[in-house]
Amino acid sequence: MQSVKTELLAALAAALEQLSPGAGARAAFESPKQAAHGDLACTAAMQLAKPLKANPRALAEQLKTTLQATPAFEQWVGAIEIAGPGFLNICLKPAAKQQVVREVLGAGAGYGSQPVRGEKMMVEFVSANPTGPLHVGHGRQAALGDAICNLFASQGWQVHREFYYNDAGVQIETLTTSVQLRAQGLRPGDANWPEAAYNGDYIQDIADDFLAKKTVQAGDRSFTASGNVQDLDGIRQFAVAYLRHEQDKDLLAFRLKFDEYFLESSLYSSGRVEATVQRLIDAGKTYRQDGALWLRSTDYGDDKDRVMRKSEGGYTYFVPDVAYHITKWERGYAKAINIQGTDHHGTIARVRAGLQAAGVGIPAGYPDYVLHTMVRVMRGGQEVKISKRAGSYVTLRDLIDWTSADAVRFFLLSRKPDTEYTFDVDLAVQKNNDNPVYYVQYAHARICSVLAGWGGDAATLAGVDLAALDTPAAQALMLQLAKYPDMLTMAAQDFAPHDVTFYLRELAASYHSYYDAERILVDDDAVKRARLALVAATAQVLHNGLAVLGVSAPAKM
Repeated sequence: MQSVKTELLAALAAALEQLSPGAGARAAFESPKQAAHGDLACTAAMQLAKPLKANPRALAEQLKTTLQATPAFEQWVGAIEIAGPGFLNICLKPAAKQQVVREVLGAGAGYGSQPVRGEKMMVEFVSANPTGPLHVGHGRQAALGDAICNLFASQGWQVHREFYYNDAGVQIETLTTSVQLRAQGLRPGDANWPEAAYNGDYIQDIADDFLAKKTVQAGDRSFTASGNVQDLDGIRQFAVAYLRHEQDKDLLAFRLKFDEYFLESSLYSSGRVEATVQRLIDAGKTYRQDGALWLRSTDYGDDKDRVMRKSEGGYTYFVPDVAYHITKWERGYAKAINIQGTDHHGTIARVRAGLQAAGVGIPAGYPDYVLHTMVRVMRGGQEVKISKRAGSYVTLRDLIDWTSADAVRFFLLSRKPDTEYTFDVDLAVQKNNDNPVYYVQYAHARICSVLAGWGGDAATLAGVDLAALDTPAAQALMLQLAKYPDMLTMAAQDFAPHDVTFYLRELAASYHSYYDAERILVDDDAVKRARLALVAATAQVLHNGLAVLGVSAPAKM
């Protein structure tokens, strides 16, 4: 139906130009909130009434007459009604709605996608410290980041997935100390065990493997333990490699693959942090006070100036972030999105200020941020707060083991990122309509079962006569299919993969209603093939939407 809407939109633009030169650029259709109000709505008459000093209903009548005389409206529109102060409610002919079936079957997995635009972008997400297993908050971030990547890929962007490893700083020192103490025989609760140390069982696992002089491989690094408990640097390198390997296994279980892992430590070893600081000093954007080096971040909208280099000589944590984002820009990523927890909200203004002050051509508002809240986990009616493996939090691997990667992804994407979310483990394993991922996947499997029962070649359905698809149930399902491309575009613009979950649930509901209303495998071959084409198109859109979320579309349940 996209082709039909394009024809009708062109006719509307031409009609508006006749009413008022320049008005054609404002041509647009809206989706009526109530089905009784038609299939498309237009508010142009009300928008033009004031500048033209005309009655909006009179303008609507004039616009209606002009539109009805156009070839596009004659071919595709059954009726135009004027409502209220000047709304145009447009009812499409069944043939117009039937075009979506041909569009879906013709485009297949590409339905809803836009042409390649020749621009590249980066999405940075998860970016966990290599100090422990990935927790459920990282899981929400992983689901969000991957889905947002898929959304932008559907809009023609060349998308780069990047994981920023915070492998420098205090937390790495704490990890090293924790492993060394375990290797020396100390345990949490002992008199000499530091309060800040990590308590999870995984720390003992690392210590045991270090003492056994094992070799661990993780991404770009391989390290063999010395077994010497006094070898702090060796413990640090082994522990970081060990936990990177563990996190890699978590991501593999989640079916998530990154294009690049960027190490924070490389910003220091390459001199990029020092170079960034010197650039800011040379630009006159810093000053010294109380022995510290400050950034004039208030010049760029921050609520106060920020310390860059502390009096004892160490850098504050936002300085390497500025250096890192300059590398994003220099690598050609004119658009960048960071997926982070809401606890990072305070860093946004200072990072952007640093990028502006650096004077490297980065525009204001770079990068974009999507912030998410943490996740509560309920199981057996009780909140789960502690994992034996992690010691103080529920891990992503726990959730996957208890449910499935599909359930974890769909559930974590089913709400806006900045809203609180409670993951109900018991609901996620139910096989009924209350479980949203099961409900959507079951719709796809149900269609696959119908197509298998027919036994024909689905490829032959693309050219069948669709005239039989004129019933209310069929037309309602086709209208739902037609919403998919615009929904994808808006979801990408708004960084809103939750809109995809809402759409898929609505599409599944529309299909289940259609299935209950009409038999598909009827004796009349023309009717049967038309209905098979419709349900095959529905399966394709369900498959495409689930793919955006990184969720499988099973043929059987």
